[in-house]
Amino acid sequence: MRPLPFAIFGSRWLQLPLYIGLIVAQCVYVFHFWVELVHLVQAVFGDKEALKILVEAIGYDVNIYNKAGDVVGQKVLQLNETIIMLVVLALIDVVMISNLLIMVIVGGYETFVSRMNLENHPDQPEWLSHVNASVLKVKLATAIIGISSIHLLKTFINAANYSEKVLLWQTLIHVVFLLSAMAIAATDRLMAPSEHEAKARDGRTKND
Repeated sequence: MRPLPFAIFGSRWLQLPLYIGLIVAQCVYVFHFWVELVHLVQAVFGDKEALKILVEAIGYDVNIYNKAGDVVGQKVLQLNETIIMLVVLALIDVVMISNLLIMVIVGGYETFVSRMNLENHPDQPEWLSHVNASVLKVKLATAIIGISSIHLLKTFINAANYSEKVLLWQTLIHVVFLLSAMAIAATDRLMAPSEHEAKARDGRTKND
């Protein structure tokens, strides 16, 4: 290759520090997951300080209000089904975001930087064998919808602590994510026949 095209093509390696940064972010999520899990286990065994940290982290309201909306006291802080469910959903949320990071790191590197040559590796992800920019976009959109669903479920379970405006906007944003994913999938399906026809034309050209 000539020097300029070689330099332009080699510039794809500038993305490598970005993927390394995402790996560091993945490590932070793993640490956060285990911190939350340890607090949950400690709370189960009666650790009030761990329970207080969990309640503050999930935004669970322990205040008691009168009809005018003024705080008149606080509930007795104890681990209940709602708190456990909110903490577990928060842990699932961390896992789903971690899965999203893996798809971006592995799929992005494979698509935009360099091949990993994992064809014969027993742990090769199934989706990686046919990944491209279009497939990656659809999978990322699907993962974002899953994350949004978890956030929405957490909000509905803890709906008493949110205003109607917040509930409405979160629902609306989730619907927008759904419509965006559907639009991306529809666009990908429309483009697929064109790509197939292009490959067929290339094959006929080679045979000629």
